[in-house]
Amino acid sequence: MKNFVQPGDVITVTAPAAVVSGEGVSIGALFGVAAFDAAQDEDVEIALRGVFDMDKPDGETIDVGDLVYWDSGEKKVTGVEGENRLVGIAVAAAAGGAASVRTWLNGFVGTSIDTVG
Repeated sequence: MKNFVQPGDVITVTAPAAVVSGEGVSIGALFGVAAFDAAQDEDVEIALRGVFDMDKPDGETIDVGDLVYWDSGEKKVTGVEGENRLVGIAVAAAAGGAASVRTWLNGFVGTSIDTVG
């Protein structure tokens, strides 16, 4: 294919704000995890797919299979939908005292998803 560019699991974007390696980066409909530190307006590579340990709010319990949303104000993932954007699914349980939750980013972001109970 002469028009193929790359697999797309990791892409280069302009950092919307200063970012730290491993931190979530949200730009429009894109969400990924920064591969390295970058200042605002610098190029940074973000992983759109994969499994990452993402910071979560203290005291919040997230179970395996729970949908995980990005809280851009706190720069953490949460199990609370509200105004937050869907970014993945928890693949390991995280008790309230845990600092992070193991999260699968599947390259899809949105505001909600139907789940089959």
